[in-house]
Amino acid sequence: MKQLIVVLLCLFAAAGCRRTDVRDFTIEIPSMTEADQAAITGALAMYGGVVKSSYSFDHAAHTLKLKYDSMQVAKKNLEIAIAKAGFAANGVTPESVGAKPRK
Repeated sequence: MKQLIVVLLCLFAAAGCRRTDVRDFTIEIPSMTEADQAAITGALAMYGGVVKSSYSFDHAAHTLKLKYDSMQVAKKNLEIAIAKAGFAANGVTPESVGAKPRK
């Protein structure tokens, strides 16, 4: 009987666990132009936790705003992916991840 109670308590506790945690994230990409949008979205495409429909590019401010699920991907992973595509992202440079900067 004690085991059944423990199992039931564990099930109720697990039911309350957070499964998603969607957050807003702004990435500063200083060298980004309108022509670079496809390369940047392509770099982020491999991450399932990124809400692709949330992309909002501001080419004048050189920023990308998006939503991501922090339970699936970390902000740093997104910055590194953009840096690997050749663009500095929130201070993460292409050189720091062994990539060639785009000009």
